[in-house]
Amino acid sequence: MTSTLTNLWDDAVASRLDEPELLQYRSNLLGSDLRITNYGGGNTSAKIQMQDPLTSTDTTVLWVKGSGGDLGSIELNGFSTLYMDKLQQLKSLYRGKEFEDEMVGYLPHCTFNLNARAASIDTPLHAYIPHRHVDHMHPDSVIAIACTKDSQKLTEEIFEGALGWLPWQRPGYDLGLQLEAVCNENPNIKGVVLEGHGLFTWGDTSKDCYLNTIEVIQRASDWLARNNTKEAFGGSSIVLGLHQGSREKVAERLMPLIRGKITQGQKKVGHLNTSEAVLQFVNSVELKELAAMGTSCPDHFLRTKICPLVLDFNPDAVDLDIEIERCISGLDAQLESYREGYAAYYERCKNPTSPAMRDPNAVVYLVPGVGMITFAKDKPTARIAGEFYVNAINVMRDASGVSAYLGLDEQEAFDIEYWLLEEAKLQRMPKPKSLAGHVAFVSGGAGGIGKATARRMLEEGCCVVLADIDSESLAVAESELKQEFGPDFIRSVVCDVTSEASVSDAFNSVSREYGGVDIIVSNAGIASSAPLDETSLDLWNKNISILTTGYFIISRESFKLLKAQNTGGSYVFVASKNALVASPNASAYCTAKAAEIQLARSVALEGAPLGIRCNVVNPDAVLRGSKIWTGKWREERAAAYNMGEEELEQHYRNRSLLKLNVFPEDIAEAVYFFASDKSAKSTGNIINVDAGHAPSFTR
Repeated sequence: MTSTLTNLWDDAVASRLDEPELLQYRSNLLGSDLRITNYGGGNTSAKIQMQDPLTSTDTTVLWVKGSGGDLGSIELNGFSTLYMDKLQQLKSLYRGKEFEDEMVGYLPHCTFNLNARAASIDTPLHAYIPHRHVDHMHPDSVIAIACTKDSQKLTEEIFEGALGWLPWQRPGYDLGLQLEAVCNENPNIKGVVLEGHGLFTWGDTSKDCYLNTIEVIQRASDWLARNNTKEAFGGSSIVLGLHQGSREKVAERLMPLIRGKITQGQKKVGHLNTSEAVLQFVNSVELKELAAMGTSCPDHFLRTKICPLVLDFNPDAVDLDIEIERCISGLDAQLESYREGYAAYYERCKNPTSPAMRDPNAVVYLVPGVGMITFAKDKPTARIAGEFYVNAINVMRDASGVSAYLGLDEQEAFDIEYWLLEEAKLQRMPKPKSLAGHVAFVSGGAGGIGKATARRMLEEGCCVVLADIDSESLAVAESELKQEFGPDFIRSVVCDVTSEASVSDAFNSVSREYGGVDIIVSNAGIASSAPLDETSLDLWNKNISILTTGYFIISRESFKLLKAQNTGGSYVFVASKNALVASPNASAYCTAKAAEIQLARSVALEGAPLGIRCNVVNPDAVLRGSKIWTGKWREERAAAYNMGEEELEQHYRNRSLLKLNVFPEDIAEAVYFFASDKSAKSTGNIINVDAGHAPSFTR
């Protein structure tokens, strides 16, 4: 049973909008539904009468989605604006298909009103279609029809002449002319299916165009639902299958290993997809055959590479642990085979002007019985690559269900992947931030220092997992940081650092969510104050359990993960001034903090041969935002210094050499320094962030 696309157009909202705003409104509606187009895919346009700023006369301006961006979130500044009369004049400069790439260089000369938004290579496709409003979408249902050996025949059968059809051609200037020609030759059609690519539709108004687009997509979807009666992908090849816990167990073991083995210069972040569509595909009889054919739609292909890597894993094995180890033992050979195959593909298809070969590792890893793992430069890119491959799965299922699925021709695929215009686009991308592709685990993440540390790393492109025993504060911190940095970059896990099982589960979660870890910030803490003769064994043990044993358990469990990845790593222990200089009435706390530093030195010694560093940040008197100061600690420290609680901040400030307050952000900056490559040649070291406390000088 197919799902029905909902008409989201609201006349009351639309009535308040001008033409450019209606284009944005339409674009946002279309981009909000992945059944219509995938993230970042598709284009919309409108030809709008506007006043020329030079002549004050009316002129027709093409508003079209600019290079990059996503329809679901596009704003007005995401559209390029170009003079239609100048775009028409470009036809006289066109020297033929072999020179079509040079036409992109003329587009800036057609810019209207000094708009800085770069025009997309799809601009001519919209410009030369002789209709005011145009949509170019990548719906799975239409691409499934476009990617069959009977594409033209099926288009005519399903749409009964209402849509035109064009054979596969790489997007560019010449395809724009082809679209213009088919529209002029068939003035009554409502759109065009592009073989192996997608759909163009249009209308006289923005609303007409929107309604036409969703009606065409729905018609294709309904037809497939009625006619695709075959068992998907030849049926299942799995007899027993795995339950969710077992699937997660396999992913937790494989993802860090794959991540380590494919890290070459730029670290990568993983994403696990175990959706119903993915499981149906990876468990199918035709998995290897269809996976080898690759994707068809250029938008799918550019995100997912020439084809995925299907891992050698048998989910029906009698002993799951033995099967995991067998799969792991063959990983190096499988990964190397894929790299060799990619290099051979590059050599077969390259031409004298081709850019140098890029990363030869797969993006998509399919694991029978488990799901799909994707790796990319950051979490959003990895997740979106997976979403695009789900689109490809949907296309393969429906195309092979009504005809025979056709993947993109190898040379055509190469010419898109290594297109000089695509290379130029990659070169224009901003330089990665200092922690891009890194994953950090921060214990005590819901507190002031933990949250400030997470924020500092997030600012540098890091993915962060907040761990804390306080579930309510943790949820608040996660929500706050997700709003600020987006949902892909932040996760949280309730974790008791004194429990081996809890810490082990936490790092399993990190592996499952991001593929591994690079930075471990041990920051979970408590504080207590009592005279020596009044310090109970329970109080002593509580300090040691959290501040020493907890740091040990986190270090040990994460060390296993870092060794498996074999790509180095960085530990930062957040200790205390009290680790170096004792305070009165705090023997348990001071002893536990001192032990942290000695543990850090031990980790530094054992980690160095593996490229794993460990350093310590010693804060002092961080009152603002610190959870330990909200309990009895403030009262107890005030009593220890024989003063009122309200005097503590001034007391600590005046005690410092610099007469300054110390804030969580100050500690976070030091943690970032040790976590990043800025301190790449530092291990076993200590930074005091205390505004100057002479007795705590480390030398």
